[in-house]
Amino acid sequence: MSESFDYVVVGAGSAGCVLANRLSASGEYSVCLLEAGGSDWRFFVQIPIGYGKTYYQRAVNWMYHTENDPGLNNRPSYWPRGKVLGGSSSINAMVYIRGHRQDYDDWAAAGNPGWSYNDVLPYFKKSEGNQQGDAEYHGRDGPLRIDNQSAYLHPLIETYQRAGAELGLKVSEDFNGAQQSGIGSYQATVHRGRRMSTSRAFLRPAMRRPNLTVITHAHANKVLFDGKTAIGVEFSRKGKNQKVLAKREVVLSAGAVNSPQLLMLSGVGNSESLQSVGLDVVQHHPSVGQHLQDHLGIDFILKSKVKTLNDELYPWWGKLWAGVKYFATGRGPLSLSLNQGGGFMRTQPELSQPNLQLYFSPVSYTRAPAKTRPLMNPDPFSAFMVGLSNCRPKSTGSVSLRSADPIEAPVIKPNYFSAPEDMQELIVGTKFLRELTHTEAFKKVISEELLPGPSMQSDEDIVEYIKNNAWTVFHPCGTCRMGPDENEHVVDARLQVHGLQNIRVADASVFPNIVSGNTNAACIMVGEKAADMILQDAAVKQNP
Repeated sequence: MSESFDYVVVGAGSAGCVLANRLSASGEYSVCLLEAGGSDWRFFVQIPIGYGKTYYQRAVNWMYHTENDPGLNNRPSYWPRGKVLGGSSSINAMVYIRGHRQDYDDWAAAGNPGWSYNDVLPYFKKSEGNQQGDAEYHGRDGPLRIDNQSAYLHPLIETYQRAGAELGLKVSEDFNGAQQSGIGSYQATVHRGRRMSTSRAFLRPAMRRPNLTVITHAHANKVLFDGKTAIGVEFSRKGKNQKVLAKREVVLSAGAVNSPQLLMLSGVGNSESLQSVGLDVVQHHPSVGQHLQDHLGIDFILKSKVKTLNDELYPWWGKLWAGVKYFATGRGPLSLSLNQGGGFMRTQPELSQPNLQLYFSPVSYTRAPAKTRPLMNPDPFSAFMVGLSNCRPKSTGSVSLRSADPIEAPVIKPNYFSAPEDMQELIVGTKFLRELTHTEAFKKVISEELLPGPSMQSDEDIVEYIKNNAWTVFHPCGTCRMGPDENEHVVDARLQVHGLQNIRVADASVFPNIVSGNTNAACIMVGEKAADMILQDAAVKQNP
């Protein structure tokens, strides 16, 4: 006999943990949260620098690979995605960036009322516990604690800021405030030396409630439908298929790869594609899995005349001392995000918003063994990295089924650089990085440009370097995008799947367009707003 709950949420990630907390908070509704992964009580999940370990750790990571991509000289991309309580917020680099005001105004202008910047700002503030920054833009009492890290950053961050100032970038104290443009240090989802995932912030406090049931190692197979109405979810656990029923709604929060995959496995997608793998069609939905967007980045690695985190973290005694300091004080390099600095800039003054995001890490990795990223073991010499990515790429890809087997990974085709303007932006950005590293501030500390190296000079050289070295910034979104047209969009402005009843999607897959910056904060906001809309609709049904 199957258990029944008012709400079944699939995916305990950045949005799913928020939904589980908010929907169960009143005690009025029963909530079941299904998560394919296991507990986040793991050492390398909890310590911030453990990102380097979890980046390629199957126990907490879906470890997806894309198809060979023509835009990257037919290279595949490795896409880590969280498979653990907290989802990707438990394995990401912890940078807290909301995006630009215009991103959300564009969402609203595309036919999504209620999603302008002024509409979503209260939800960012609601989630946030941030003691720094203007109270007009930041929440003080929310469960998600934000740290600006400024007191503990590597001294090279000041050199980085001086270099940016030489090229006309103003130092910013808050990329999430009134203005996004500038150069500075990043806020991070870190609190008292530990990662502040959505599991830690939202789910763990809620798990004490009797009306919230969390089932881990529950791999969702499909949404169950009665006609066009979602009534539950079938999942596999310990080799057995089980199901839970939803008396009110099913909410998919499985991310930009798994939410469209699950819809398609449930018979919701392009009918011809579904039938080709032997699936019955519940609803023809040609946009499911389409419009995939992602940020793509490029790095420079610079050998340094002064000490970097390499000098602290490469030798065994350095690792030992960093560990002792962390366990004694909760501080030191183990307690920080590797992306300590960054910024946002316009490559043309007439642009209405920044089109490039900047990154600075006082550490480098050039000798990574195959299929690993050993961020626990940096280069054996003093070096650091600067990098950038495009903010609003135009290229779009897709997620599709490889087969009707729920366990088999889907086909991911990012189609990087299918829009030529994305390459042009990165060419200009690469030239800017070269200028940045040749400023007076950086000349005093840089001894050698290791990558890309001085031989890269022409635009043709730059294009080839980008195609051979560009990397995903791990921000996939848009595969169940929101909008009014059921042929072009998967969900409406209240995140309800077009043409179906009692099913919503709430995660990065609903973004109408990618946001300008890291996507975790926006996912959390979507979870907050989705919970509010679900509770509003429930109240209307009870009191019509």
